[in-house]
Amino acid sequence: MGQLNAADAMLKVIESWGVRNIYGLPGGSFDSTMNALHNRQKTIRYIQVRHEEAGALAAVGEAKVTGQIGVCFGSAGPGAVHLLNGLYDAQADRVPILALVGQVPTATMNTNYFQEMNENPMFADVAVYNRTVMTAAQLPGVVDEAIRRAYAERGVAVITLPKDLGWQSIVDDYVSSAPLHRTPLLPQPDAAQVEAAWALLAAAKRPLLYIGQGTRGAGAEVLALSALLQAPILSSALAKGVVADDEPAYMGSAGRVASKPGVEVAQAADTVLMLGTDMPFQAYFIRPDATYIQVDTDATKFGRRHRVDLALLADAKAVMQALLSVGRQLPSTPWYRAALANKRNWRDWIAGFENDAATPLRVEPLFKAINDYATGDAIFQVDVGNVTINGMRYLRLNPKQRFTTSGWYGTMGYALPAAIGASAHYPKRQVWSISGDGGYAMVMQDLLTQVKYQLPIINVILTNESLGFIEAEQDDTKQPHSGVALIDADYGTAATALGATGFEVRTLADLRDVFAALPTTTGPVVIDVKISNLRPLPVEQLVLDDQTQDPAAVAAFKQRYSAQDLVPLRELLDQAGA
Repeated sequence: MGQLNAADAMLKVIESWGVRNIYGLPGGSFDSTMNALHNRQKTIRYIQVRHEEAGALAAVGEAKVTGQIGVCFGSAGPGAVHLLNGLYDAQADRVPILALVGQVPTATMNTNYFQEMNENPMFADVAVYNRTVMTAAQLPGVVDEAIRRAYAERGVAVITLPKDLGWQSIVDDYVSSAPLHRTPLLPQPDAAQVEAAWALLAAAKRPLLYIGQGTRGAGAEVLALSALLQAPILSSALAKGVVADDEPAYMGSAGRVASKPGVEVAQAADTVLMLGTDMPFQAYFIRPDATYIQVDTDATKFGRRHRVDLALLADAKAVMQALLSVGRQLPSTPWYRAALANKRNWRDWIAGFENDAATPLRVEPLFKAINDYATGDAIFQVDVGNVTINGMRYLRLNPKQRFTTSGWYGTMGYALPAAIGASAHYPKRQVWSISGDGGYAMVMQDLLTQVKYQLPIINVILTNESLGFIEAEQDDTKQPHSGVALIDADYGTAATALGATGFEVRTLADLRDVFAALPTTTGPVVIDVKISNLRPLPVEQLVLDDQTQDPAAVAAFKQRYSAQDLVPLRELLDQAGA
């Protein structure tokens, strides 16, 4: 039986779980692992980031688009602390991550040594598994257990590794449990509960399907059930792409990042089938007197967000298949016809701005250019703020494409490093990062990571010289604008200086020229688009119906947002014969 340094033995275990990439920045406490990464460079790829937070978010971005564990590391002290933001994003959006954390040598622990911290308490809240390795021989087994726990609990596992242990030679006899890993079987629906659910849905006058990530891979069932029930479809933000955005019955999302039809059907539905979603803002936009049927594989989620009339502990796809087998085709209704008309009206309104040549540019021409250029399996990593609203509304995804954002945690600076993780795992797929100028400036140093590894990421920056999302909140609460103004910078020009291909876009002609030039570029691209600071249409507070709202307020709202062509749902229902 051969001997091996413990750090090398640890990497063998990580490799056995199918990990391709590991993201981090070296430090003195992590030198044994860096040596092991050098030794095993043919079997695992080390990606050097310029900030540990970016490394953690890159691992998260990879895990979100693959469903496989992402791995990152930080050295003792500041390197470890820098990981936390990315790890909390993983915790919030429930993706498996392994974080390796350096520690001072065992002989100097508990002596107030340079960069020494008691790191375990720091990670206690974020991690489902949080251990400090005590002997070199146990390192492979501890890491194996950490990965098992990260997968089982869909969360963060943290291993703290004292510097000296990785260098120690151990017997190379550990057998990884990776070949034994199985995806847990999901609970199947109870037949009587399926019948009860169908009875509630069939009796509804305004049924709605609200889908979450639990329906991923079940888009065909969602569409079939929608047609059977004559029910429009709404999704959480993270479930964007489960069904194609172009599906007539798909209304988009609800809440502040939503579409107009999404908000209106949510507010008007009388029966809602919640499928695999724990979206936290439901109580703010779905009427409290509606009938709720909730389907989830985790019983702790029942009733967490709203009252529930019928709870089914079961896989969402299996529930939909069961409903399709017991149900019958329901007749066309004014509700369904009005919902489809609402979606058409919304799309026509958006299309009216897609060739707008005003400067600064509106966002619609930019997203039209992105949609036209995007490949059929493109990956979109979208940042937080107004850019989330724009990505949700204007990116037109199909189920083979992917959209991710920092959904529950909502950290600015997510998109660029998350795109690094996606591109590292899928080098042949088109990957986009889409950021506001606020979020991009937080992490722009890691454009150098994209340049170093020649990752062909298309980075788009929507520069409006404001933290626009927060500016709108200050407006809504009648506060003066404070701390939201940003200075402009030519990010495309700066990107060229850093070794990427950079573009500045100020006009519609510029935009078209840049996208025409994209096929000739190699490596990372940065497109800095100077856009208007016009607030995105606040669909969560529509003032459109002069029959039920103050006509003067309606006229002012329509004037401010060029919303003269948007038709309120009440009017569409009247036209549909409700």
